[in-house]
Amino acid sequence: MIFAVDIGNTNIVFGIFDKQGNLAGNCRLTTDSMRTTDEYAATIMLLLKNRGIDFDQLSGMVISSVVPPLVYTFTKLARKYFDIEPIVIGPGIKTGVPVKFENPKEIGADRIVNAAAAIKYYKAPCIVVDFGTATTFDVVNRKGEYIGGVISPGIKLSVNALHSKTAKLPEIEIEKCRKVVGNSTTSSMKSGVYFGYLSMIDGIIEKIIQEQFEGSSVKAVATGGLGSIYIDESKYIQEYEPNLTLYGLRLIYEKNSA
Repeated sequence: MIFAVDIGNTNIVFGIFDKQGNLAGNCRLTTDSMRTTDEYAATIMLLLKNRGIDFDQLSGMVISSVVPPLVYTFTKLARKYFDIEPIVIGPGIKTGVPVKFENPKEIGADRIVNAAAAIKYYKAPCIVVDFGTATTFDVVNRKGEYIGGVISPGIKLSVNALHSKTAKLPEIEIEKCRKVVGNSTTSSMKSGVYFGYLSMIDGIIEKIIQEQFEGSSVKAVATGGLGSIYIDESKYIQEYEPNLTLYGLRLIYEKNSA
C-alpha cells in the first residue's frame, strides 16, 4: 500500500492507495509546523487504525509540500515509524510533466502534481483550478507541458480578511447562493463571496483560453474542498475531483519507484 501526503499551508491531506491503485482511505489534518514528528505519527497511526488499515502494510510513501519545515518532519516520520524512504516531490523527481517556466523551483510541488494527474485522467490541454489557501490556475498546453498559471487569494483567506479587518461584518459560512442580491448583511456577504469568486474563476479561465488556446476546446478541472460549490454553476469547469493531488502523487510514485 502507498501512503501519499500533500502538505498545504492550511491542511495536510493524506491518502492510502491499495495494490490496485484505488484510494482506500483519506484524511485531513490542520497544518502545524510546531507539531513534532512523534505527534504527527501518533495521530496518523490512530486514523489509519480507525479505518482498518494496518500501517505495517505500507510499502512506499510520497510527499508533496509547500511548507519546507514539514518535509523534514514527514521524512523523519516515514523512516522512524514506517521504515520507508519517502519520495519527495522536487528537483530530480520524474513527474512526466515538462515544465516551461522561468524558474521551475518557484512552482509549488502540488501544482505540478495536479498537472500530472489532470494529463493522465483528463488529457492535455487542460486547466486545473485548485481551491486551496490560494486559488490557483495551472495551464497545460497541447503538448502536455506545464506553461504557467495564475495565483489569487483563496476564498477562505478573503473571507477571514473581510471579517477581521472590518468592525461590523460577521464571520460567514462559505456556501452556494441562489440569489445575487442579499436582504441581510450575512446573505449579502455570502453572495459577494460566492458570485464574486464564480465570476473571477470563469473570467480567468476565459482569458486563459483566449490567450493560450485561441478559443479552441480545453478541459477545466477543479480540485480542493470548495470546488464542489462551483462545479454546477461555472461555465467552464467540466470536472471536479477533490483528491486530484493524491492521485497525482500516486502516479509520480509509480514513475520513480520502478
